[in-house]
Amino acid sequence: MLKTKLHKAGFIITSFLLMAAASGNKYTRISAAVTPAAPAFPVDSAGLSQHIFDTAGLCSCLPELTVTEKETAPRIHLQEQARAFVQAHIKENGPYYGKIREKSIPVFSLVDKVFSEYSLPRELKYLAVVESKLDNRITSSAGAAGLWQFMPSAARSFGLKISGKNDDRRNNYKSTVAAAKCLLYLHGIFDDWLLTLAAYNSGPARVLSAIKKSGSRDFWVLQRYLSPETRKHVMKFISVHYYFEGHGSLATLTKAETREHTQAVSGFLARLQPPQSNSDSLQLSSAEIIKK
Repeated sequence: MLKTKLHKAGFIITSFLLMAAASGNKYTRISAAVTPAAPAFPVDSAGLSQHIFDTAGLCSCLPELTVTEKETAPRIHLQEQARAFVQAHIKENGPYYGKIREKSIPVFSLVDKVFSEYSLPRELKYLAVVESKLDNRITSSAGAAGLWQFMPSAARSFGLKISGKNDDRRNNYKSTVAAAKCLLYLHGIFDDWLLTLAAYNSGPARVLSAIKKSGSRDFWVLQRYLSPETRKHVMKFISVHYYFEGHGSLATLTKAETREHTQAVSGFLARLQPPQSNSDSLQLSSAEIIKK
C-alpha cells in the first residue's frame, strides 16, 4: 500500500507532487490524468514486444519448439535472494491461496481486460491478492479500502469518488482502472516493475530515497534501505505470482533482468534460424547483379 507523506520528486517529474496523509498508507495526487498507454513491455532490436508465458514458463514469442529446443529455451528464473522466502510463503499459505483461486476467475477476468487496455502485464493482477485477497469489502486499520486498498486521497487522485455510502474503491471495475493508472504512473517514474511494486506499498519518495542511499536502481541492491514491510510486500507478490503461474514473468524481474531475458530470447531465436546455404548466397548475389 502507498504511504502518504509530502515529498517532491522534481528531479524526475517536475510537475508531479508525491503527496500523503499523516500516519497511514496510500500516497499520491497527480496533476494530469493517466490514459491507456503504449505497451509497457520492452521491445528489443529483434522487435520482441510480447512476453506472455505458458504453463512451462516459455515465452509465447517463441515458435513451436522440439523437445530438445525446449530444454535450452530461455526461462525466467526465481531470483536467488527471493527463493527461500517464496518457498516458505507458498508452503505456509498454499492452501489459503487455493481457496482464493476458486473464486478468482471473475475478478481476474476483469483485471486482465482492464490491464490489457492500459498495456500492463496481466500478471500484475496478483497485486490484488496481496492487497485485499480479492475481497473488496476489506478496510485496513489505516483506512485503505477495496480490491486495491486505496487510501481516500490516492483514490480521489486517480479518479475514484468517495462520498457518503458511495465508495468507488469497492467497485471492482472503477478501482481496477484507478489501479492501472496508478501502476502506470509509478512505472513512469521507475521504469522497473519491482520498484513500482515497492512504491505502491511505501510511496515513491521512500523508493527514491533508497535509490539515492544505495546508489543503485536494482531492487535486490537497494532493498536493505526499504522498510521490512515494503521488502516483504514485494516478496509476497513474487510468491503469489509463482503460486498462481508456476513461474515468473516480466513483472517479477528488475529492469536489468528483463533486458538480460529479452537478449537471451533474441539470441535463442537467432540460433534457431537455419544457416544460409551457398546456393542461397549465389542466388542473392545474382539477383543483386541483375538489379544493378
